[in-house]
Amino acid sequence: MTPSVEQAYAICRQIARREAKNFYFAFVALPKPKRDAICAVYAFMRHADDLSDDESRSRDERRANLEAWLASWHAAAQGASTTDPVFIALRDAQSRFAITTELLDQLVHGTSMDLHAPSAPQSEAVHTLRLDTYATFDDLYRYCYYVASIVGLVCIRIFGYTGSRAEKLAEETGIAFQLTNILRDVREDAERDRIYLPLEDLDRFGVSVEDLLNLKDGHHLTLNQRELLEFEARRAEQYYKSSEALLPLISPDSRPALWVLITIYHRLLQRIEHRNFDVFSQRVSVPTVTKLMILACGLLRIFFARLRGGS
Repeated sequence: MTPSVEQAYAICRQIARREAKNFYFAFVALPKPKRDAICAVYAFMRHADDLSDDESRSRDERRANLEAWLASWHAAAQGASTTDPVFIALRDAQSRFAITTELLDQLVHGTSMDLHAPSAPQSEAVHTLRLDTYATFDDLYRYCYYVASIVGLVCIRIFGYTGSRAEKLAEETGIAFQLTNILRDVREDAERDRIYLPLEDLDRFGVSVEDLLNLKDGHHLTLNQRELLEFEARRAEQYYKSSEALLPLISPDSRPALWVLITIYHRLLQRIEHRNFDVFSQRVSVPTVTKLMILACGLLRIFFARLRGGS
């Protein structure tokens, strides 16, 4: 049975509520049509990510499954009949908010980047260990662009914005978010044979790939390792400045939601910094009560903005 558009959106909202974590707290602060569209985009991205991360299958199988699923989406986007609620909701969101198929294709490409051969020239040790690595920050930036900045570029089309400068600022805000994720997940990524910190930065601070792999066994951070993580955190802080400049360019009814999202992610980075970059003894996160307080502040922003607007 084919779900209605509203039923399809309801399913996407359920997926976002269950899986989105930091994002969902920001979604709540959006007007319903925009919230529904964001949830549809998230559900689409979540499914692509799940196909890419299915470690019960080989990389070749995952790539093939993702390509077949993307072909099904292309057919649905062009008007073919579909019973997939995510496709039904996303097709409606696309028509409402002028989200291009090219952007959505790039979003899917971002979820599959880890399925392709590493871009870094590999040392003998890295080659032997068959790790996914990035040689330079420019290489990592390209990865972050596809896995995070594209999400931002889709979101601001739903939010509404003024000025082409907003697109570059949204791109850089995505970089800030992804660098924060990378810092938080160094241990988990190493356990999956992925080192996202640029190899040039490891060399700069005298940290080897093997050092990071050993940290997953509970080793304590050395001074060099801590300085490496602090360097990456300072880089992320620079990109958070772009998020501050982006906010005034976003439509007023969506600005509080973006503020909530930026504040939660920045708070995560600050918690990593306050833990002296110990991201190995336990996973660093923003407590739910803190997220709810940030959301409450965002909702108050909506209330006062409406008062000022006389509505």
